Amino acid sequence: MPKYDTEDIVDIKNRKKRRKRLLKFLIFLLLVGIGAGLYFTKDMWYNKLRGIGEQYRTIVNSGQLAEGNFPIEISSGADYQLRTSGKNIIVLSDTYTLYYDTEGNLIRKRQHNYTNSILSTAGGKTLIYESSGNELTVEDSETEIYSKEYDNNIIFARLSSEGYTGVVTTSDNYSCEIFVYDKKGTLVYDRECMERVTDLSFTSESKGCVITYLEAEGGKLVTSVQRLDFSQKGELWTSPGLNTVGLEVHGFDGGAFVLGQDACGYVDQSGLISSYYSYDGDMQGGASSGGKSAVIVNNDDRRKYIAALFNDGSSEPVIIDLEEPAVDVAVKGGLAYVLTQGHMMAYDFTGGLRSTADVSDSYTGFVKNGGHVFLKGYNKIDRIDYES
Repeated sequence: MPKYDTEDIVDIKNRKKRRKRLLKFLIFLLLVGIGAGLYFTKDMWYNKLRGIGEQYRTIVNSGQLAEGNFPIEISSGADYQLRTSGKNIIVLSDTYTLYYDTEGNLIRKRQHNYTNSILSTAGGKTLIYESSGNELTVEDSETEIYSKEYDNNIIFARLSSEGYTGVVTTSDNYSCEIFVYDKKGTLVYDRECMERVTDLSFTSESKGCVITYLEAEGGKLVTSVQRLDFSQKGELWTSPGLNTVGLEVHGFDGGAFVLGQDACGYVDQSGLISSYYSYDGDMQGGASSGGKSAVIVNNDDRRKYIAALFNDGSSEPVIIDLEEPAVDVAVKGGLAYVLTQGHMMAYDFTGGLRSTADVSDSYTGFVKNGGHVFLKGYNKIDRIDYES
């Protein structure tokens, strides 16, 4: 073991102190250099950094009602349907289909003879059919494109953004039949189903679709999803049953989202259940686009109102607590738009509030078109400018 005298020990301690002082001095010089560099190059990065903060700040819209041609008065009272397609808004009353531009100018008015009419829009086209009737029409703002008449009753019909139409009818020998038409009205696919199909959603640029049907499992009704390819017979896959009565299905390349009566869930591209969410209250509405989904739930007994936002089928939902009862919801442009009894709000799917506006509590629904929100009242349609 080496031996040190007193002078050696003092010398070692002094060297350690000098090294510490030198290290501190070098760190100080480094920080000064970084600070000077940031200062002299601030014109290159400061505006970009400030822009990031501004990009995500909440936009407060005025909520001021448009004048001129607004409000659009509806003579049939609350018994009308409101949709948007392209640059137009479409109103279906008990006797007329009316096309308006976003300034409220009437473009076209056409009388129909359907007693229980349903309106659907997509890709600049309009689908009108008679539920439990046997006729349907596909048109645009200028003319009728084609119409169909069936031997059996129409259960429901759906329209794709590519202009394809899927029709499910009753059948004499099966639970139901599916007919799919291209944008010109030519039949491209048909299927006789042993199960009663409850909804249909197009996928893969209208080269296929997903369908849902109900079946009993363990004494309960569950919803299964099937994926179909219009170039093949049979199904590509069938999912296990989701423990809910499915009301809507929304297909996308990664699978399908099922909106149910008391729960919702995702099925992945292999047909396996990837997520499931049970509501704590009454489902007021739901929407889905491109795999992103939103559901609004009201629990009046607990005075708890929420929006559940699903970025995809592999993550837990983001839960947004709302101040008042939720009324309607839509998913558009990667944002979830939520109408409550008092506010119009837009959220991103991380839960960030991107924009808001104060509105009356009398509206029962809305559609978003460009920089406008059209609010559905009892016998009128109002418009507000809405930046999101």
